[in-house]
Amino acid sequence: MNLLKSAATVSGFTLLSRITGLARETLTASLFGASALTDAFFVAFRLPNLLRRMFAEGAFSQAFVPILGAAREQGDEAAMRSLVDHVATVLFWALVVVSALGVVAAPLLVWAMASGLRADSEAFQVAVVMTRWMFPYILLISMVALAAGVLNTWRRFAVPAFTPVLLNLSFIGAALALAGRLETPVYALAAGVVIGGIAQLALQVPALLGIRMLPRLGTDLRSAWADPQVRRVVRQMGPAVLAVSVAQVSLIINTHIASRIGAGAVSWISYGDRLMEFPTAMLGVALGTVLLPSLSRASAANRADEYAALLDWGLRLAVLLALPCMAGLALMAEPLTALLFHYGRFDAHDLEMTRRTVLAYSVGLLGLIAVKILAPGFYGKQDVRTPFRIAIVILVVTQMLNLAFVPWLQHAGLALSISVAALANAGLLLAGLLRRGIYVPRPGWLGFVTKVGVALALLSLLLWFAVPRVDWVALGARPFLRIGLALGLVAAGAAVYLGTLAALGLRLRQFVRRTGESR
Repeated sequence: MNLLKSAATVSGFTLLSRITGLARETLTASLFGASALTDAFFVAFRLPNLLRRMFAEGAFSQAFVPILGAAREQGDEAAMRSLVDHVATVLFWALVVVSALGVVAAPLLVWAMASGLRADSEAFQVAVVMTRWMFPYILLISMVALAAGVLNTWRRFAVPAFTPVLLNLSFIGAALALAGRLETPVYALAAGVVIGGIAQLALQVPALLGIRMLPRLGTDLRSAWADPQVRRVVRQMGPAVLAVSVAQVSLIINTHIASRIGAGAVSWISYGDRLMEFPTAMLGVALGTVLLPSLSRASAANRADEYAALLDWGLRLAVLLALPCMAGLALMAEPLTALLFHYGRFDAHDLEMTRRTVLAYSVGLLGLIAVKILAPGFYGKQDVRTPFRIAIVILVVTQMLNLAFVPWLQHAGLALSISVAALANAGLLLAGLLRRGIYVPRPGWLGFVTKVGVALALLSLLLWFAVPRVDWVALGARPFLRIGLALGLVAAGAAVYLGTLAALGLRLRQFVRRTGESR
């Protein structure tokens, strides 16, 4: 199986997801701007989103996929079916309870996440109402994550990668159809979340039927819990919850801090986070998604050389593609922010504040992407304790950095703390893999990095020279010209970078790799 093709498939659908996601954020910025009520929505959406990333897409997937992959490698169809059914049953009923508790405890949760909203009683109450609406989304999206884990183990990557597009389309449709009809227009966004969760889950059913692995939910929770494989998944999830979600936990803490900085701060961070997630998802999530099943199979078959080669392949692709994205986000923070958000109620002040967030996030982009590749290096070996211990250290470091950066940089300091901590996280994970001999770098890294460095320098020089020569704020009066100039710079930068690499003898087709290859 061609891993580069699989990664490209996931990345392509993720690109579509991020394009529709950016369209969603552009519409949100235009309709609602950056205000106390938009802060209320982002706070309300943050907790379900955090739990989704921690339990559904993060810890659950990292614990479930290797165990399911090992069962599939052994060829025991009855064991696979039993594992999927029992895990689905336990997950479903546990999340029914979590969702119910979340609805009841919404006021306390909103206060814990963003006590600064209490300064605006309307915004606080709106956040509580939307939190209650959206908590059932956790149940829906967690079942989606279960389906994605099964499909990815069967190497059916397309449907799980396309699924997030439906959430974005639901957002957009609800905002356009409902915002003008509601007394509190921002409630339309909460409705879009729930509709999107239902649509995403519905899309999984035909795909699961196609591989004859549609989970059968039971009511006998005791019997499902008695399955030793289910308990093993839960034990693996425990430490993985924090290990794969350090940035998300930090983001929740940062939301609380941002809510105290002033109205709009939570929104500026959220808009900047959305822009930063574009390359993070396209590269990090795509590579991590296709690597984990392959790493699990290589580990189950005791193919250590192939295991190390898979990690080397992922890290080289990350360096090759993440570094130009870092430079692009840093040097084009203003034009990209203006291109996406500077419309309607999103004014020049909001643009400048969001630009600072994007610039701060760009510092850690390579770290955020590398973690998505390095953490599976441990999870493929079913080692969740090492990333857990590293995550504890990183969480503490992040908050110490907040003490240093926030008084100096305000809301942008929160983003910078996450960036620096992400680089530290990746460094510690890499050191652990090297020390244990799990990852042994293949020859040629020095020449590879040198070629990438030359191309990166020329790309940075082009953007450093060209970007400041345009008044991106004033071009808001001529949006099509601004769009053309911004996209033209992106295209020119890509041409310079890829052209330089080609001239130096480095081409993307060199990264074509099939599972089962060891070198």
